[in-house]
Amino acid sequence: MIKTKFLAILITLLLSVNSNAAFDIKARTAILQDYLSGEILYEKDPDKSIYPASMTKIMTAIIAFDLIRSGDLNLNEKFLISENAWRLSSAGYSSMFIMVGDAVSVENLLKGIIIASGNDACVALAEGIAGTEDEFAIMMTAKAVEIGMENTNFANSSGINNPNNVSTVRDIMLMSNYLIKEFPEEYKYFSEKEFTWDRTGGDPITQGNRNPLLYKSLGADGIKTGYLAVERYSLASSVYRNGRRLIAIGSGFNTKNDRSKESAKLLTWGLTRFDLIEIAKINTPIENIDVWLGKKKTVEVYVKADIYKTIPKARKKNLKVVITYNGPIPAPIKKDDILGKLKVTYKNELIEEYDLFAFEDVKKLNVFSRLLKSINFLIWGDV
Repeated sequence: MIKTKFLAILITLLLSVNSNAAFDIKARTAILQDYLSGEILYEKDPDKSIYPASMTKIMTAIIAFDLIRSGDLNLNEKFLISENAWRLSSAGYSSMFIMVGDAVSVENLLKGIIIASGNDACVALAEGIAGTEDEFAIMMTAKAVEIGMENTNFANSSGINNPNNVSTVRDIMLMSNYLIKEFPEEYKYFSEKEFTWDRTGGDPITQGNRNPLLYKSLGADGIKTGYLAVERYSLASSVYRNGRRLIAIGSGFNTKNDRSKESAKLLTWGLTRFDLIEIAKINTPIENIDVWLGKKKTVEVYVKADIYKTIPKARKKNLKVVITYNGPIPAPIKKDDILGKLKVTYKNELIEEYDLFAFEDVKKLNVFSRLLKSINFLIWGDV
Protein backbone atom coordinates (compact mmCIF):
# COMPACT_ATOMS: atom_id res chain seq x y z
CA MET A 1 0.00 0.00 0.00
CA ILE A 2 1.35 3.41 -0.95
CA LYS A 3 1.45 5.60 2.12
CA THR A 4 1.91 9.35 2.23
CA LYS A 5 2.90 11.61 5.09
CA PHE A 6 2.91 15.40 4.90
CA LEU A 7 5.66 17.18 6.79
CA ALA A 8 4.63 20.37 8.54
CA ILE A 9 6.43 22.78 6.26
CA LEU A 10 4.36 25.50 4.59
CA ILE A 11 6.58 27.91 2.77
CA THR A 12 6.88 30.00 -0.37
CA LEU A 13 7.96 28.68 -3.70
CA LEU A 14 8.76 30.50 -6.90
CA LEU A 15 9.30 27.91 -9.61
CA SER A 16 11.91 30.10 -11.22
CA VAL A 17 13.85 31.59 -8.33
CA ASN A 18 16.09 33.63 -10.58
CA SER A 19 13.79 36.59 -11.28
CA ASN A 20 15.75 39.76 -11.92
CA ALA A 21 13.53 41.48 -14.49
CA ALA A 22 13.13 44.58 -12.30
CA PHE A 23 16.57 44.50 -10.73
CA ASP A 24 19.99 45.23 -12.17
CA ILE A 25 23.48 46.24 -11.08
CA LYS A 26 26.17 48.27 -12.82
CA ALA A 27 28.47 45.40 -13.73
CA ARG A 28 29.26 43.85 -17.08
CA THR A 29 28.73 40.36 -15.65
CA ALA A 30 27.53 39.13 -12.25
CA ILE A 31 26.02 36.23 -10.33
CA LEU A 32 24.46 35.77 -6.86
CA GLN A 33 24.04 32.42 -5.14
CA ASP A 34 22.46 31.23 -1.92
CA TYR A 35 25.25 29.01 -0.60
CA LEU A 36 23.26 26.35 1.29
CA SER A 37 20.52 25.78 -1.29
CA GLY A 38 22.89 26.30 -4.21
CA GLU A 39 20.20 28.27 -6.02
CA ILE A 40 21.11 31.16 -8.30
CA LEU A 41 19.19 34.27 -7.29
CA TYR A 42 20.56 36.65 -9.91
CA GLU A 43 22.70 36.40 -12.99
CA LYS A 44 23.88 38.76 -15.69
CA ASP A 45 25.89 37.19 -18.52
CA PRO A 46 27.44 34.77 -16.00
CA ASP A 47 29.31 32.75 -18.64
CA LYS A 48 30.85 35.74 -20.38
CA SER A 49 34.64 35.42 -20.46
CA ILE A 50 36.49 37.75 -18.09
CA TYR A 51 40.01 38.43 -16.94
CA PRO A 52 39.74 37.43 -13.27
CA ALA A 53 42.55 39.75 -12.14
CA SER A 54 43.35 39.29 -8.44
CA MET A 55 40.38 36.97 -7.92
CA THR A 56 42.91 34.50 -9.38
CA LYS A 57 44.56 34.57 -5.96
CA ILE A 58 41.67 32.56 -4.52
CA MET A 59 42.94 29.54 -6.46
CA THR A 60 46.54 30.26 -5.45
CA ALA A 61 45.42 30.00 -1.82
CA ILE A 62 43.37 26.85 -2.51
CA ILE A 63 46.42 25.05 -3.93
CA ALA A 64 48.37 25.85 -0.77
CA PHE A 65 45.48 24.82 1.50
CA ASP A 66 45.18 21.52 -0.37
CA LEU A 67 48.86 20.78 0.18
CA ILE A 68 48.67 21.75 3.85
CA ARG A 69 45.73 19.40 4.34
CA SER A 70 47.58 16.54 2.65
CA GLY A 71 50.66 17.12 4.82
CA ASP A 72 52.90 18.13 1.90
CA LEU A 73 53.18 21.71 3.13
CA ASN A 74 52.94 23.47 6.47
CA LEU A 75 52.32 27.04 7.52
CA ASN A 76 55.71 27.40 9.21
CA GLU A 77 57.69 26.23 6.20
CA LYS A 78 59.81 29.01 4.71
CA PHE A 79 60.52 29.82 1.08
CA LEU A 80 63.50 31.81 -0.16
CA ILE A 81 62.45 34.88 -2.14
CA SER A 82 63.77 35.03 -5.70
CA GLU A 83 64.56 38.12 -7.73
CA ASN A 84 61.65 37.15 -9.96
CA ALA A 85 59.22 37.44 -7.04
CA TRP A 86 60.82 40.60 -5.67
CA ARG A 87 60.67 42.31 -9.05
CA LEU A 88 56.87 42.50 -8.85
CA SER A 89 57.10 44.48 -5.59
CA SER A 90 59.17 47.13 -7.34
CA ALA A 91 57.06 47.35 -10.51
CA GLY A 92 54.05 49.21 -9.14
CA TYR A 93 51.85 46.16 -8.56
CA SER A 94 50.06 45.51 -5.27
CA SER A 95 52.74 43.96 -3.09
CA MET A 96 53.68 42.47 0.24
CA PHE A 97 57.13 44.12 -0.17
CA ILE A 98 59.30 41.06 0.28
CA MET A 99 63.03 41.31 -0.51
CA VAL A 100 65.41 39.07 -2.45
CA GLY A 101 66.92 36.49 -0.14
CA ASP A 102 64.20 36.78 2.54
CA ALA A 103 63.03 33.47 4.02
CA VAL A 104 59.29 33.93 4.41
CA SER A 105 56.85 31.49 6.01
CA VAL A 106 53.97 30.02 4.05
CA GLU A 107 51.54 31.61 6.49
CA ASN A 108 52.97 35.08 5.96
CA LEU A 109 52.93 34.60 2.19
CA LEU A 110 49.28 33.52 2.37
CA LYS A 111 48.40 36.59 4.42
CA GLY A 112 50.32 38.73 1.98
CA ILE A 113 48.31 37.22 -0.87
CA ILE A 114 44.86 37.20 0.73
CA ILE A 115 44.91 40.42 2.75
CA ALA A 116 47.45 42.65 0.99
CA SER A 117 46.85 41.16 -2.49
CA GLY A 118 50.60 40.87 -2.93
CA ASN A 119 51.61 39.75 -6.40
CA ASP A 120 55.17 39.24 -5.17
CA ALA A 121 53.89 36.86 -2.48
CA CYS A 122 51.99 34.88 -5.14
CA VAL A 123 55.11 34.29 -7.19
CA ALA A 124 57.13 33.38 -4.09
CA LEU A 125 54.52 30.83 -2.99
CA ALA A 126 54.17 29.44 -6.52
CA GLU A 127 57.93 29.00 -6.93
CA GLY A 128 58.27 27.48 -3.47
CA ILE A 129 55.57 24.91 -4.19
CA ALA A 130 56.09 24.06 -7.87
CA GLY A 131 59.56 25.35 -8.75
CA THR A 132 58.28 27.80 -11.34
CA GLU A 133 55.16 29.93 -11.67
CA ASP A 134 54.34 28.26 -15.00
CA GLU A 135 54.24 24.84 -13.33
CA PHE A 136 52.12 26.25 -10.53
CA ALA A 137 49.64 27.66 -13.07
CA ILE A 138 49.26 24.16 -14.51
CA MET A 139 48.35 22.94 -11.01
CA MET A 140 45.83 25.77 -10.72
CA THR A 141 44.12 24.93 -14.00
CA ALA A 142 44.00 21.22 -13.12
CA LYS A 143 42.30 22.13 -9.84
CA ALA A 144 39.84 24.33 -11.72
CA VAL A 145 38.89 21.36 -13.89
CA GLU A 146 38.43 19.20 -10.78
CA ILE A 147 36.10 21.80 -9.23
CA GLY A 148 34.05 22.04 -12.43
CA MET A 149 35.26 25.42 -13.66
CA GLU A 150 34.61 24.68 -17.33
CA ASN A 151 35.59 28.06 -18.78
CA THR A 152 38.74 28.85 -16.81
CA ASN A 153 42.43 28.77 -17.60
CA PHE A 154 45.09 30.09 -15.26
CA ALA A 155 48.32 31.44 -16.75
CA ASN A 156 49.85 32.87 -13.56
CA SER A 157 49.42 32.87 -9.80
CA SER A 158 48.49 36.51 -9.28
CA GLY A 159 46.08 37.49 -12.05
CA ILE A 160 48.29 40.18 -13.55
CA ASN A 161 47.44 40.89 -17.17
CA ASN A 162 47.78 37.83 -19.39
CA PRO A 163 45.39 37.05 -22.28
CA ASN A 164 45.44 33.37 -21.33
CA ASN A 165 44.34 34.00 -17.73
CA VAL A 166 40.58 33.79 -18.19
CA SER A 167 37.47 32.73 -16.31
CA THR A 168 33.77 33.60 -15.79
CA VAL A 169 31.84 34.86 -12.78
CA ARG A 170 30.07 31.48 -12.63
CA ASP A 171 33.43 29.70 -12.40
CA ILE A 172 34.67 32.16 -9.77
CA MET A 173 31.50 31.39 -7.80
CA LEU A 174 32.26 27.65 -7.98
CA MET A 175 35.82 28.32 -6.81
CA SER A 176 34.56 30.46 -3.92
CA ASN A 177 32.12 27.72 -2.92
CA TYR A 178 34.91 25.18 -2.91
CA LEU A 179 37.12 27.36 -0.74
CA ILE A 180 34.42 28.03 1.85
CA LYS A 181 33.19 24.42 1.99
CA GLU A 182 36.54 22.65 1.99
CA PHE A 183 38.59 25.07 4.08
CA PRO A 184 36.34 26.80 6.63
CA GLU A 185 39.19 27.47 9.06
CA GLU A 186 41.60 28.78 6.44
CA TYR A 187 38.83 30.89 4.93
CA LYS A 188 39.02 33.07 8.04
CA TYR A 189 42.15 34.69 6.58
CA PHE A 190 39.86 36.37 4.05
CA SER A 191 38.02 38.26 6.81
CA GLU A 192 41.16 39.71 8.42
CA LYS A 193 41.18 43.47 7.92
CA GLU A 194 44.91 44.12 8.04
CA PHE A 195 48.30 42.47 7.78
CA THR A 196 51.63 43.77 9.10
CA TRP A 197 54.81 42.59 7.41
CA ASP A 198 58.06 43.18 9.28
CA ARG A 199 60.04 43.75 6.12
CA THR A 200 63.80 43.56 5.69
CA GLY A 201 65.60 46.91 5.57
CA GLY A 202 62.74 49.13 6.64
CA ASP A 203 59.91 49.77 9.04
CA PRO A 204 57.05 47.26 9.26
CA ILE A 205 54.34 47.81 6.68
CA THR A 206 50.67 47.45 7.65
CA GLN A 207 48.20 47.06 4.81
CA GLY A 208 44.43 46.87 5.02
CA ASN A 209 42.29 44.27 3.33
CA ARG A 210 41.21 45.61 -0.05
CA ASN A 211 37.70 44.15 0.18
CA PRO A 212 35.49 47.23 0.81
CA LEU A 213 32.54 45.19 2.08
CA LEU A 214 34.45 44.11 5.18
CA TYR A 215 34.09 47.67 6.43
CA LYS A 216 30.30 47.79 5.99
CA SER A 217 27.63 46.37 8.31
CA LEU A 218 26.54 43.67 5.85
CA GLY A 219 28.05 40.66 7.57
CA ALA A 220 30.72 40.31 4.86
CA ASP A 221 33.52 37.85 5.65
CA GLY A 222 35.45 37.65 2.34
CA ILE A 223 36.62 37.09 -0.30
CA LYS A 224 38.73 38.93 -3.01
CA THR A 225 38.92 42.09 -5.08
CA GLY A 226 40.42 42.46 -8.55
CA TYR A 227 41.46 45.16 -10.99
CA LEU A 228 42.89 45.25 -14.48
CA ALA A 229 42.67 48.15 -16.89
CA VAL A 230 41.19 45.86 -19.56
CA GLU A 231 38.58 44.42 -17.18
CA ARG A 232 38.04 47.30 -14.78
CA TYR A 233 37.04 46.46 -11.21
CA SER A 234 35.84 43.10 -9.93
CA LEU A 235 34.87 41.55 -6.63
CA ALA A 236 34.11 38.11 -5.27
CA SER A 237 32.22 38.67 -2.02
CA SER A 238 30.34 36.74 0.62
CA VAL A 239 28.10 37.63 3.51
CA TYR A 240 27.15 35.41 6.42
CA ARG A 241 24.17 36.48 8.48
CA ASN A 242 21.91 34.49 10.84
CA GLY A 243 23.20 31.16 9.59
CA ARG A 244 22.74 32.08 5.94
CA ARG A 245 25.47 32.75 3.38
CA LEU A 246 25.24 34.50 0.02
CA ILE A 247 28.07 34.58 -2.53
CA ALA A 248 28.23 37.33 -5.15
CA ILE A 249 30.68 37.71 -8.02
CA GLY A 250 30.79 40.79 -10.21
CA SER A 251 33.20 42.01 -12.88
CA GLY A 252 33.38 45.03 -15.13
CA PHE A 253 32.47 47.67 -12.55
CA ASN A 254 33.57 51.04 -13.93
CA THR A 255 34.88 52.47 -10.65
CA LYS A 256 35.97 51.39 -7.19
CA ASN A 257 32.88 53.06 -5.80
CA ASP A 258 30.64 51.12 -8.20
CA ARG A 259 32.35 47.88 -7.17
CA SER A 260 31.61 48.51 -3.51
CA LYS A 261 28.16 50.05 -3.88
CA GLU A 262 26.77 47.66 -6.48
CA SER A 263 28.11 44.52 -4.78
CA ALA A 264 26.51 45.64 -1.50
CA LYS A 265 23.30 46.36 -3.39
CA LEU A 266 23.25 42.87 -4.90
CA LEU A 267 23.89 41.11 -1.60
CA THR A 268 21.33 43.24 0.25
CA TRP A 269 18.75 42.48 -2.45
CA GLY A 270 19.36 38.76 -1.98
CA LEU A 271 19.11 38.95 1.79
CA THR A 272 15.93 41.02 1.86
CA ARG A 273 14.01 39.54 -1.06
CA PHE A 274 14.56 35.84 -0.36
CA ASP A 275 14.25 33.46 2.59
CA LEU A 276 16.25 30.29 3.11
CA ILE A 277 14.17 27.35 4.36
CA GLU A 278 15.65 24.22 5.90
CA ILE A 279 13.70 21.13 4.82
CA ALA A 280 15.96 18.33 6.08
CA LYS A 281 19.41 17.93 7.60
CA ILE A 282 21.91 15.31 6.56
CA ASN A 283 22.00 12.14 8.72
CA THR A 284 19.16 13.40 10.95
CA PRO A 285 15.93 11.37 11.35
CA ILE A 286 12.98 13.24 9.90
CA GLU A 287 10.04 10.83 10.24
CA ASN A 288 8.92 7.37 11.39
CA ILE A 289 7.37 4.98 8.89
CA ASP A 290 5.47 1.76 9.57
CA VAL A 291 7.17 -1.65 9.73
CA TRP A 292 5.46 -5.02 9.15
CA LEU A 293 6.39 -7.99 11.34
CA GLY A 294 9.41 -6.30 12.85
CA LYS A 295 10.65 -6.08 16.43
CA LYS A 296 9.86 -2.36 16.14
CA LYS A 297 6.58 -1.01 14.82
CA THR A 298 8.26 1.89 13.05
CA VAL A 299 11.65 2.86 11.70
CA GLU A 300 13.16 6.32 11.41
CA VAL A 301 14.21 7.55 7.99
CA TYR A 302 16.69 10.21 6.92
CA VAL A 303 18.31 11.82 3.88
CA LYS A 304 21.99 11.83 3.00
CA ALA A 305 22.24 15.50 2.09
CA ASP A 306 21.14 18.79 3.56
CA ILE A 307 18.03 20.01 1.77
CA TYR A 308 17.35 23.75 1.61
CA LYS A 309 15.13 25.87 -0.58
CA THR A 310 15.51 29.56 -1.28
CA ILE A 311 12.13 31.22 -1.31
CA PRO A 312 11.11 34.64 -2.69
CA LYS A 313 9.33 36.52 0.09
CA ALA A 314 6.95 38.39 -2.18
CA ARG A 315 5.31 35.36 -3.87
CA LYS A 316 3.97 33.14 -1.12
CA LYS A 317 2.33 29.86 -2.07
CA ASN A 318 2.04 26.60 -0.19
CA LEU A 319 4.99 24.28 -0.68
CA LYS A 320 4.37 20.73 0.50
CA VAL A 321 7.04 18.30 1.61
CA VAL A 322 5.69 14.75 1.38
CA ILE A 323 7.05 11.36 2.41
CA THR A 324 5.83 8.43 0.30
CA TYR A 325 6.57 4.73 0.74
CA ASN A 326 5.07 1.35 -0.10
CA GLY A 327 4.20 0.21 3.37
CA PRO A 328 4.20 -1.06 5.92
CA ILE A 329 7.82 -2.02 5.17
CA PRO A 330 8.41 -5.73 5.83
CA ALA A 331 11.18 -6.65 8.26
CA PRO A 332 14.07 -7.32 8.32
CA ILE A 333 15.34 -3.84 7.46
CA LYS A 334 19.00 -2.96 7.21
CA LYS A 335 20.40 0.48 7.99
CA ASP A 336 20.61 2.54 4.80
CA ASP A 337 18.03 0.48 2.94
CA ILE A 338 16.07 2.83 0.67
CA LEU A 339 12.54 2.81 2.05
CA GLY A 340 10.77 5.68 0.33
CA LYS A 341 10.95 9.17 -1.12
CA LEU A 342 10.87 12.69 0.24
CA LYS A 343 9.07 14.76 -2.37
CA VAL A 344 8.90 18.52 -2.70
CA THR A 345 5.72 19.51 -4.52
CA TYR A 346 4.05 22.73 -5.61
CA LYS A 347 0.36 22.66 -6.52
CA ASN A 348 0.62 18.86 -6.77
CA GLU A 349 3.49 19.17 -9.23
CA LEU A 350 6.71 17.39 -8.28
CA ILE A 351 9.65 19.78 -8.01
CA GLU A 352 12.33 17.51 -6.52
CA GLU A 353 12.55 14.16 -4.77
CA TYR A 354 15.14 12.51 -2.54
CA ASP A 355 15.72 8.92 -1.36
CA LEU A 356 14.82 8.14 2.24
CA PHE A 357 17.13 5.74 4.06
CA ALA A 358 16.55 3.53 7.10
CA PHE A 359 18.27 5.07 10.11
CA GLU A 360 18.77 1.71 11.87
CA ASP A 361 18.35 -2.05 11.54
CA VAL A 362 14.97 -3.59 12.38
CA LYS A 363 14.96 -7.33 12.99
CA LYS A 364 12.14 -9.67 12.02
CA LEU A 365 9.86 -11.09 14.73
CA ASN A 366 10.17 -14.80 15.56
CA VAL A 367 7.77 -17.26 13.92
CA PHE A 368 5.26 -17.31 16.79
CA SER A 369 5.16 -13.53 17.11
CA ARG A 370 4.75 -13.13 13.36
CA LEU A 371 1.79 -15.53 13.42
CA LEU A 372 0.07 -13.55 16.21
CA LYS A 373 0.78 -10.31 14.40
CA SER A 374 -0.71 -11.66 11.17
CA ILE A 375 -3.85 -12.84 12.96
CA ASN A 376 -4.25 -9.44 14.64
CA PHE A 377 -3.91 -7.76 11.28
CA LEU A 378 -6.53 -9.99 9.66
CA ILE A 379 -8.98 -9.38 12.52
CA TRP A 380 -8.26 -5.82 13.57
CA GLY A 381 -6.16 -4.34 10.79
CA ASP A 382 -3.39 -3.62 13.29
CA VAL A 383 0.17 -3.69 11.99
